Amino acid sequence: MALSPDDVVTKQFQHVRFKEGFDPDEVDDFLDEIVVEWRKALTENEELKAKLAAYESGAAAPAPAAAPAPAAEAPAAGTAPAASAGIIELAQRLHDEHVAEGIAQRDQLIADAKSQAASIVSEAETRGREELSKLERERTTLEGRISELRNFERDYRAQLRSYIEGKLRDLETTATASGAQPVSALGL
Repeated sequence: MALSPDDVVTKQFQHVRFKEGFDPDEVDDFLDEIVVEWRKALTENEELKAKLAAYESGAAAPAPAAAPAPAAEAPAAGTAPAASAGIIELAQRLHDEHVAEGIAQRDQLIADAKSQAASIVSEAETRGREELSKLERERTTLEGRISELRNFERDYRAQLRSYIEGKLRDLETTATASGAQPVSALGL
């Protein structure tokens, strides 16, 4: 199993029942896998360092086992520095391509984020306008209702006042006709 750093970070162990912690056997097995992969990486790193040192010193290094040699002839002594320069040039070109790809991806992510932010702001502004419009309609309705209630109150008070004044006049008229003192004379 090829082990990557992400595998180590995302590894989930099963919880053991009836006690705290993880299953020790599972943890040991996983650590054994890490050690094997780490040792492979260290060995490969050492081999690559040795090959690089051989190329830099001008000696021809043996061809890698994974890549077949295109020609059966051994490279001449003068071609080792040229091959080393070619490898460095290839590495620089790959580096530049990866950097350019990263910049393009960064620019795309920024553009997408700006577009999404503009969409969210636009949606929020639209919602805000709709809510303000709705609240304005409710306010207009409530102000109309308040005006109706004030008119009703004014009319009701006027009717009540005229009713009470009419009853007072009737009371004074009845009292005067019977010879009693009018209510207004009593100071009420």
